[in-house]
Amino acid sequence: MKLVLATHNKDKITEIKALLQVLPINILTFQEFVRFPDVVEDMDTLEGNAEKKAREIFKITGMPALADDTGLFVDAINGEPGVFSSRYAGENVTYADNREKLLREMADIPDGKRDAAFKTVIVLIMSKDEKYIVEGRCEGYIGVEEKGTKGFGYDSIFYLHDTGKSFAELAVEEKNKISHRGRALQKIKKILEKITK
Repeated sequence: MKLVLATHNKDKITEIKALLQVLPINILTFQEFVRFPDVVEDMDTLEGNAEKKAREIFKITGMPALADDTGLFVDAINGEPGVFSSRYAGENVTYADNREKLLREMADIPDGKRDAAFKTVIVLIMSKDEKYIVEGRCEGYIGVEEKGTKGFGYDSIFYLHDTGKSFAELAVEEKNKISHRGRALQKIKKILEKITK
């Protein structure tokens, strides 16, 4: 079975491949296609964005497509950046721009009030009428400084309650076991195992 990952984000591709590579699936990415648009994420929910990306790539390639959308929801600032996490500091910004804006927004928020949750929704489109939706969530808090060099996005400022470590301090395998995307991928992996049997 062939499965197309509906993303241009190489960091996401690495994480997804690491978890799904054990399955009898040929995972394809944007690099294997001449035409592979960057789908505009203009829906107001993570699920809406993920489904839009997966459907568009399914239409273009004619193959099963998998897309995710992830948001970081911070309690103290009314759930921001949420669905706008990847473009929190504006369009065409870097991961660092987004982190810096979030740390600025939270400069006056004390320890103990910095709770946050990462949420990932994955949509798998197998055919025009067959779709699967799963969700993964990970609770933590926003630190006051960046720590760690691994990961991407907000990983270096998102800390876990139990260990006090940031996502950027964890190896990919370690992160995949507990992260929002890792948890959602474990669920989609079970679905794909049934489909490929």
